[in-house]
Amino acid sequence: MTIQFFDKKTNKFYKLVETSTWPTVIISGIRMHRTDQIDPKLDTILKIKSLGKIYGKILDTCTGLGYTAILSAKQKNVKQVLTIEKDKNMIFLAKQNPFSKDLFDNEKIMLVLQDTTIAIKNIKENFFNFIIHDPPRFSLAPELYTQDFYNELYRVLKPRGRLYHYTGKPGIKQGKNISKNISKRLRLAGFKFVKKVEKADGLVAFKF
Repeated sequence: MTIQFFDKKTNKFYKLVETSTWPTVIISGIRMHRTDQIDPKLDTILKIKSLGKIYGKILDTCTGLGYTAILSAKQKNVKQVLTIEKDKNMIFLAKQNPFSKDLFDNEKIMLVLQDTTIAIKNIKENFFNFIIHDPPRFSLAPELYTQDFYNELYRVLKPRGRLYHYTGKPGIKQGKNISKNISKRLRLAGFKFVKKVEKADGLVAFKF
């Protein structure tokens, strides 16, 4: 199953491609899941597992194909998953993908089509037990890496809540350390004990 098209409004090329398990999306040459030594399904599982046992209310900041929201909602003690996506093309691709079906069918999942940086401002303080922030690469969505946005993530997370932030390793061959810069901004937002999780290729931060 391969679906591909160019959108003049976003000026991006989208391609839904098969893998050994669940499909992934390539946006203007950048894959939305790890696929080199891991598949999209396991990639999502490891990201969620990095938070320990999740429960209560979950915020998924970037819906994509909906895998994070779907697997989070399947957890017995999770009551609600709010997942936010601003790109209508991603929702279109999710509707073509049979592995994304639960995104639209699971009553625990609330899908909001809006810019996350705008939607989050309308969320109550101390609302979520866990946040999964799995943004596209910085070059595609720099607004999701700003200090102001991290401040909002901290605000809507409950005390004793945990945040997972995917970082990847872009620019590592050029000596860039994106994780270090993100950790610094998360601490400035108020998060404590920001630790690196190698298996999930990201960071986990705590709010006390």
